[in-house]
Amino acid sequence: MSERNPWENAEPRLKRLLYLARHRGTKECDLIVGGFAEEALLSLTTAEIEAFERLLDVPDQELYDWIAGRRDVPPAFDTPLFRRMQARPLTAR
Repeated sequence: MSERNPWENAEPRLKRLLYLARHRGTKECDLIVGGFAEEALLSLTTAEIEAFERLLDVPDQELYDWIAGRRDVPPAFDTPLFRRMQARPLTAR
């Protein structure tokens, strides 16, 4: 018996966001942001999805520096959603 794909019936917007999260440009962000999206995107609220879309607009190196704690996260991006993504264990990435 095959396992059902949870993304099979997802709305196109969420599928597009998953694709963009997995194909950011740097391998590190592909794994971190894409892994978070795969894990969390289907359960996010509309406001969280909008916050995630804004994060996807941030250049990879800048976003990676925020996640790694190398640079301060601007207040507009320091959201509970970002902190959830940042707090994911490295083994889950």
